[in-house]
Amino acid sequence: MTDGDPAQHVDISYPAFDIQVLIDSDEDGLLDAPVKAKKVTSADRLERAFSEIVEFRRAHGRNPSATTRDIAERRLGARLDGILANEDKIAALKHLDEFGLLEIPEAPESIEDLLQVDDLDLLGDDSGLLDVSDLPVRRQVYEGTEAARRKKADDFEQFEPFFKQKHAELRAGTAKLLPYAGMSHIVPGAFFVLNGVMLFIAEVGETEYKKSTVRENKRERLRCIFENGTESSMYRQSLAIRLSDEDGQVIVQSALPEILTDDEVSGYIYVLRSLSTDPQIAAIKNLHKIGFSRGPVEQRIKNAKTSPTYLMAPVEIVATYRAYNLKTSALENLLHRVFAEVRLDITQIDRHGRDYDPSEWFDVPLTVIDQAIDLIMSGDILKYECHAQKQQLVSRDQETPDSAQ
Repeated sequence: MTDGDPAQHVDISYPAFDIQVLIDSDEDGLLDAPVKAKKVTSADRLERAFSEIVEFRRAHGRNPSATTRDIAERRLGARLDGILANEDKIAALKHLDEFGLLEIPEAPESIEDLLQVDDLDLLGDDSGLLDVSDLPVRRQVYEGTEAARRKKADDFEQFEPFFKQKHAELRAGTAKLLPYAGMSHIVPGAFFVLNGVMLFIAEVGETEYKKSTVRENKRERLRCIFENGTESSMYRQSLAIRLSDEDGQVIVQSALPEILTDDEVSGYIYVLRSLSTDPQIAAIKNLHKIGFSRGPVEQRIKNAKTSPTYLMAPVEIVATYRAYNLKTSALENLLHRVFAEVRLDITQIDRHGRDYDPSEWFDVPLTVIDQAIDLIMSGDILKYECHAQKQQLVSRDQETPDSAQ
């Protein structure tokens, strides 16, 4: 080609080529088109998750637990619980459930049906402890939303001696059981028997006023101590209902006349024994304190070891006398006058260093104190006084060794 010559068009040709031959010769698969991955659906993930549960069942012979400490098993157990809570998932997995993992048992129609499902015999009772067929049917009484249930009495050791004393009095005949006669007898210090269990009224709380649509009702919380070591804070009215409906009984001293419904407790005369380790005190065999209390005696004496009134030592209650419809302080003074000749003459020093002369301690046997109470009830006490040497009650008209000299 020279300058000025027109451009020439040149055709270049290749021999004919068969594309199929090239494909067939690709032994390494370089020309293969990549296979597009199948999209994983939520149904696929559900089946895969359930398959792991099935494999666990096949390997261990039981369903996975959702409460075990094994993390892997707990995960499977929680997964199975979630599936069982969803009807749609159960339906979608039925075709994979070869062990019946998704079968929900029918609810038992009765307690008997429920007990029959005890495959592990957890409720086996060869001893018959679960057989309650011979027990009486007991009606339970509740107090609505503020129901007072029994609980353990943490300070029961303070009250246990009172129950022992009351049982001893019942055996000796110095106390007796009477039918419950009304709510007026539910007072501090009273003893009752409810369903065969003795109870003690330790405290009566302050009056509460509750308004209803009709009127304003008053009520008081009790602290009831039971001889089995429990206590309850039921309302006074609730205890009254239970004592009335369940044939409850009240424990009274045999020396007292039969209590009437409208009688009112005036207070308590109590007799104490000193537990002092002071040789001067401990050597007096029949040393007793005769006192008066309007409330529970155990509350009165709880700080005895720090009080010169109680000889700066713990004391033990040996007797109590509940008085009705009279001025109990006058009864106390009368007893002090009867036992004036046997009054303890001693001076105590209190914790502040001050001298104190206890005036309610007497060197007299308990049987003589009981006799004096009986004479008060009969009205004959004014005819008697306590003889110091004889340590017994004698008639004021009787000539004593001292008066004869």
